[in-house]
Amino acid sequence: MRVAVQSEAFDLGAEVAAFAAAVQGAGAVVSFTGLVRDEGGRLSAMEIEHYPGMTEKAITGIVEQAVRRWSLADALVIHRHGRLGPGEAIMMVATAAPHRADAFAAAEFLMDYLKSRAPFWKKEIGVDGAEWVAAKGADEDALKRW
Repeated sequence: MRVAVQSEAFDLGAEVAAFAAAVQGAGAVVSFTGLVRDEGGRLSAMEIEHYPGMTEKAITGIVEQAVRRWSLADALVIHRHGRLGPGEAIMMVATAAPHRADAFAAAEFLMDYLKSRAPFWKKEIGVDGAEWVAAKGADEDALKRW
């Protein structure tokens, strides 16, 4: 299990390949990568802030929960902070399990947590100024299924 909170870009292909190569006892590897979205073409950048130490601890706790709940062989979460441009990779989740259903479910669980509970603060910087990103009802509703 690995949790990384970093400002540096990551190589999605290399991360997934290394994750899959290191995992033992899995029949499925699922990965998801989130990108900085620019709906409407008005976003210049997104700034992501966090409290070092607190953020890693919170994410590690939820990953440990996912590993136990779905009997995962392994899990990986990478989340970036700092200033990111439209289209840049903001985060990725990878899960490995004996069967695909558990790998998919655990990845979705982790994504839902990262969207609504991980301690990150996001500010969208656009042509019309800057605005903090508010929690979305749909993201909160997604957590209810877990």
